Amino acid sequence: MPRMLDLIRNSQVPVNLMQSAARGSLSVTPAEMIEILVYLASHHKLFGEQARMTLAGWDEKTSVAAAADRATSPEVLGYFAAMGNLRTCLLPALAENPAVTEESLDVLAVSGTRSVVEILLASERVMSSTRLLRALQSNPILRPNELAEIGKKLADREADTAADGGIAEIEAPNEEIENAVAKYLEVNAKELAAEKDKPFQGVGITHDELHWHEAEAVEPAEVAATSESATSSSAPTGPAGTSAATSDANTDAMRAAAKAAIAAKSKKHPVPGEAKRDSTLQKIAKLDITGRIALAMRGNKEDRTILIRDSTKLVALAVLDSPKISDAEVEKIALQKNVLESVLRAIPMKRKFAKNYNIMRNIVYNPRSPLDTSLGLMKILLTRDLKNLSENKEVSETIRKMATRMFKQKLEKKD
Repeated sequence: MPRMLDLIRNSQVPVNLMQSAARGSLSVTPAEMIEILVYLASHHKLFGEQARMTLAGWDEKTSVAAAADRATSPEVLGYFAAMGNLRTCLLPALAENPAVTEESLDVLAVSGTRSVVEILLASERVMSSTRLLRALQSNPILRPNELAEIGKKLADREADTAADGGIAEIEAPNEEIENAVAKYLEVNAKELAAEKDKPFQGVGITHDELHWHEAEAVEPAEVAATSESATSSSAPTGPAGTSAATSDANTDAMRAAAKAAIAAKSKKHPVPGEAKRDSTLQKIAKLDITGRIALAMRGNKEDRTILIRDSTKLVALAVLDSPKISDAEVEKIALQKNVLESVLRAIPMKRKFAKNYNIMRNIVYNPRSPLDTSLGLMKILLTRDLKNLSENKEVSETIRKMATRMFKQKLEKKD
């Protein structure tokens, strides 16, 4: 016998039963009742409002149990964790439930109220996540002692990461990687045949700049240290009143200063690992296009850092298809001005990256991003990020004007 939820989804339930469902009075298990209510609240025009009211007053004990259960459907957990539906009594359970995505908690950390922030600060999971700590750091209601504690935790985590050689790569089974390589080569066989003799040529790549990018690149959290969110807005990165500081990683002046500093330092002391970087560039330069595509997917972070700037589109895009690439790497790529426009256009088209707010915001903030891509993504930007964007002299006037208009519209809605 099909579940009641399936019958409701298929519109096979009479109106009187739908009314009972919206009031939460069906003879089903509490877990299924919650799932039915969330479905109605999210998808049903006629009974959605009643279902939302019922959920808002639903038994706390049952709701907490659902919020803590890993087996609870993603739709229910997503509904409970959404800012507009959040009941703070459920947040401790939601924060520790591994089935609740960091994306959901990220929004709460950035724009949550005082009570939300206090719960997140007490969460073991939140306090051990670099991403969520950075999101909390951008919340304007944090107290000085809390900011200091988060800053210390982030510094400790970054020190551990540096000791391990940088951002940890995603572990991917060899079989998955080989399948990804084979599929990419098959899908792009025609274009590959046309480009097969094209040698490696980096987009604006130099040895010094590569070293600066590897060792000194500003983390997305630093670049966006002024961004808030929703009512105050987002996570790191953004040019606002302090835009000159927050976009330093992208300015030509900073690039020149970084290169000069590295060059001066190199004359006095050999740069550790320089021979390794040279050998990496030499290795890549010797590869044909098929070899570079395979390395883009099989290789390590250093390989991807170089190959994302390959002037051959097929190679650069292969980096984004690597099963080993992390969101943190893509956040940095989204800010780079020395990558092909096709790379910046492709990032939002990949579902796994489109879910990451920081990546999407970085794409809009990048003056090299195609205009149509940036305009399409602006609708997701939070209030403070729109304000920062409207003051960013690096992006086009069209983007600034649109950001100004959208910022004013959001302020009017709040009033």
